[in-house]
Amino acid sequence: MTSTASTTAGDPRPAPRDPSAHPVGADGVLAAPVALAALDATVDVPGSKSLTNRYLVLAAIAEAPGVVRGALASSDTLRMAEALTALGAPVDRDGSDWSVTPFPAAPPSAGTSAAVPAAVHCGLAGTVMRFLPPVAALLGRPVRFDGEPPARVRPMGPVLRALEALGVRVEDEGRGTLPFTVTGPPRLRGGHVDVDASGSSQFVSGLLLAAARFEDGLELRHTGPTLPSLPHIEMTVAVLREAGVDVDASRPGIWRVAPGPVRGRDLRVEPDLSNAAPFLCAALVAGGTVRVPGWPERSTQPGMLLPELLTAMGGVVERDGEVLAVTGTGAVHGIDVDLHEAGELAPTIAALATLADSPTRLRGIAHIRGHETDRLLALATEITRLGGRAEQTSDGLVITPAPLHGARFETYHDHRMATAGALIGLRVPGVDVVDVATTGKTLPDFVGMWLGMLGTAAGLGTGAGLGTGTGTGTTPGAPTDG
Repeated sequence: MTSTASTTAGDPRPAPRDPSAHPVGADGVLAAPVALAALDATVDVPGSKSLTNRYLVLAAIAEAPGVVRGALASSDTLRMAEALTALGAPVDRDGSDWSVTPFPAAPPSAGTSAAVPAAVHCGLAGTVMRFLPPVAALLGRPVRFDGEPPARVRPMGPVLRALEALGVRVEDEGRGTLPFTVTGPPRLRGGHVDVDASGSSQFVSGLLLAAARFEDGLELRHTGPTLPSLPHIEMTVAVLREAGVDVDASRPGIWRVAPGPVRGRDLRVEPDLSNAAPFLCAALVAGGTVRVPGWPERSTQPGMLLPELLTAMGGVVERDGEVLAVTGTGAVHGIDVDLHEAGELAPTIAALATLADSPTRLRGIAHIRGHETDRLLALATEITRLGGRAEQTSDGLVITPAPLHGARFETYHDHRMATAGALIGLRVPGVDVVDVATTGKTLPDFVGMWLGMLGTAAGLGTGAGLGTGTGTGTTPGAPTDG
């Protein structure tokens, strides 16, 4: 169900659709609902993808079976479960409780049926393609990795070259991308290795997660000029320590993992704080209050920066026990912020910035060019398509408020682009989010959760409530800028 052109001469906006009846058309396009009233909603956000996949990897190399409770069932985590099962560590899913049987303690002998080549299909999951090659190198047999076409352009070179330096055979024809095959030696000794992780913190995390099973452990040194998404590396170190692994992270850019057992555990996954971002930001866009239960007091997730960011952008953030509440008035303020440690929040903050009353500069996020898509280019392109002003810089974006109008919002197989489009659509009528199902990567029921948050406040008006579709998307009634 696609939008048709407006019958108003010279008006480029799509004709409004009624999202309450059929919010997603047969073509997979979401007619983004406009918020016609202030919000008053509690949103239960499912478990963290980042933690779920780290816990699954550690459970697969543990000394005893374990259970991951509250696991997120998304395309990325299902890919991880399927991949581990294919490699010989079965994952049995019972609702959100996932039981993992570890790999055998020793690699199979050459010539046995267990030593035959294995295959891992990564889909679009960066954690699968970057976390599992070091694990596969422990198995003593060839493992071929491949993925969807967009995944085949994502950089893998630093992990593959590091594995080669550790004695692993890598067949990638020098591309440093999918597809490739890794074959570990009968005994993977480990030792010292240098990695340039400027392109992704996942290069470090993938090697650290498997390192306790290397005979000599691993000392890993980052050699690049920048280290993005440090909280994700801190998350990896934290989950390793929780599993009884000795990790020395006392020197900046250097990690030492001692060899030893990984405990099999029964554990629970925190809510995904980055997935909470579009819902909490909605309170600033529409006004009213959105609450997220289960917010941890301390966490290594990058989403822990949200309270500070949303306060700076005009929200009031309060915590009542484990419930985080964000209240807004519809006013959004621009900010100048370095998101180097939380690049995954950039699409959501950029979307919010298009509705602000002053310019926003997002810095320190050059590395998100190598995520599911080139997120800087994608954001600049789609914001411009809606009439906004977004300029790419060497390491980020500058977004200047401008009159916005409805249009098709492309998502490039990127879940965070899809949620960004829906967020803008709360204020701007006629935003059609293409391939909204891509949110299944980390948030399988995004559309249902989004409509549930809006409740009776959802609609596609032509100027009702807070959305005019012809102003800047700033505070209702505020003067336009430029």
